[in-house]
Amino acid sequence: AGSFQDAGVIQCAYNLNFPLHVLPASSAPCSAWSAFSVSSPAVVLETVKQAEDKADAVVVRLYEAHGSTVVAWLQTSLPVREAMLCDLLERPAERSCLLLEEQRLRLSFTPFQVLSVLLVLRR
Repeated sequence: AGSFQDAGVIQCAYNLNFPLHVLPASSAPCSAWSAFSVSSPAVVLETVKQAEDKADAVVVRLYEAHGSTVVAWLQTSLPVREAMLCDLLERPAERSCLLLEEQRLRLSFTPFQVLSVLLVLRR
């Protein structure tokens, strides 16, 4: 019912195409943990990968999926030392440094925009 945004079509498509796989594990209790979360349902975190040329960095790729202009917060539990926008070849963009506020980054998206963020981790 409603628009594709209201109906959660994008999330349902990811659930169908990339189903959760359950594996047997020990019965020892463990706490829930997530490396990343995004504050807006309009922004999809598509990729997390190790940086090509930096052993102590990861690249996070996100896109705006609802055709809207939105500000979203990317929250991480990783020990980030430095964050910057980069291009698809992982080269830092001009004025690319992002302010890390309480393990969160403020990201602004235009309709259907893709952003790549290079996160340099503390050792």
